[in-house]
Amino acid sequence: MIAILDFGSQYSELIARRIRETKVYSEVLSYRTTAEQLAKLKPRGIILSGGPNSVYDDYAPVCDPEIWNLGIPILGVCYGMQLMVQALGGRVEPAEKPEYGRAELSIVDPTDLLTNVEDGGIMWMSHGDSVTRLPEGFDILAETQNTPHAAIADCDRKFYGVQFHPEVVHSVDGQATLCNFVYHICKCDPTWTVEAFVDEAIREVRAKVGDKRVLLALSGGVDSSTLAFLLHQAIGDNLTCMFIDQGFMRKGEPERLVELFEDKFHIPVEFVKARKQFLAKLEGVTDPERKRKIIGAEFIQTFEVESKRLGPFDYLAQGTLYPDVIESANTNIDPKTGERVAVKIKSHHNVGGLPEDLRFKLVEPLRKLFKDEVRQVGRALGLPEEIVMRHPFPGPGLAIRIIGEVTAERLNILRDVDFIVREEIQRADLYFEVWQAFAVLLPTVRSVGVMGDKRTYACPAVIRIVSSEDGMTADWSKLPYEVLERMSNRIVNEVEGINRVTYDITSKPPGTIEWE
Repeated sequence: MIAILDFGSQYSELIARRIRETKVYSEVLSYRTTAEQLAKLKPRGIILSGGPNSVYDDYAPVCDPEIWNLGIPILGVCYGMQLMVQALGGRVEPAEKPEYGRAELSIVDPTDLLTNVEDGGIMWMSHGDSVTRLPEGFDILAETQNTPHAAIADCDRKFYGVQFHPEVVHSVDGQATLCNFVYHICKCDPTWTVEAFVDEAIREVRAKVGDKRVLLALSGGVDSSTLAFLLHQAIGDNLTCMFIDQGFMRKGEPERLVELFEDKFHIPVEFVKARKQFLAKLEGVTDPERKRKIIGAEFIQTFEVESKRLGPFDYLAQGTLYPDVIESANTNIDPKTGERVAVKIKSHHNVGGLPEDLRFKLVEPLRKLFKDEVRQVGRALGLPEEIVMRHPFPGPGLAIRIIGEVTAERLNILRDVDFIVREEIQRADLYFEVWQAFAVLLPTVRSVGVMGDKRTYACPAVIRIVSSEDGMTADWSKLPYEVLERMSNRIVNEVEGINRVTYDITSKPPGTIEWE
């Protein structure tokens, strides 16, 4: 494995994903992880992540100094490189010319870190500090116009540093740099494969669960569906899947979900009809945070009642993924205390916070995986593409795609609009080309229109279609005009209550993908 020490970079998760793309397992660990703890993990290599701080700050986060004595290859990225330089006797100061964005890399010495990396290629920079003096034993491997120490190495001790970010897609040969570190320097073997994971996960579930009963809250998304397939393969009829229909799913989805699982895959699903009670709880509620919390609380209460009816159960299965384990990417290091600080953008809706008296033990076979790895596992287990490549869908569903109060009438309008958007995306063979495609309803906004020579005063619908690699950042999709035209024409003609259609052209950041 490759261990990644996280110093608060927004890209720490991305480094781990890039390493795993080389078929080598990686884990993100706190920068406070001791050398002794690292040694027990027996990593083949260590990567020090970037971070928002300056290494010369009084409260700048630092790693255990004994890490330099482990005899393990180390790669410092941006802040990680500057930390290495300062810890080993070099000097870091504010840069005369900060460097952000694209930078042309001039290779001085390719060695084994920059083998097959193009001289003059583009790498992505994001730093306001620079190395002004190298520690003894280090040499320059590459430079840019503003950064004379863009890549450095002490080949004898196998210490390497890059001022650029090889993990981001903007760095043209960034992945080649990481591959060189993983394969040539750390001598790793490509053993982290989907097949190996599935075999290991099934063995672990059987060993942990035995003949006990497991309950899974099924949502229909790729995470819970993949988990259901994996658990069913491991423990068969000892798995019970519960689907709570809270009334906020897309058109026809609840029925399609049960049909697929029961009729095609022969995995029984307990279908809980709870639309009326969820809708009643949201009467008069307009604040998006309150919506999420109310839906989450009602879900937990319903789940508690139904689990007691169907139980007893010994284990609760959750589709926890690796990003949930290593904290959100929206985190930072407080420069005064050195502590991680979470920056909450919005509440998320998971099966977390279950009452203690349920007394479930947790089974979370997917907790080592990123989203793209879950999709690969889903395919390996035989899930159909309509589930594997299903666009991300928020836990509160359409309730947070209606701006303002949620009513049955507004839900029906939005379902019809959303159906047209998705149908036209599929018709244009664009469904798998975009990250998400959906509609938002603005029921509190009215605009004047003309239909059949009559004045209308109705709601607008917003089409939101974005392209992304992982959902952390996103850009609005530049769809062909004829596709947008078909959507608009169909929506205003087929959906009563809508007389205007707009297209959201906001990227993330500054916006979020969802409106609430």
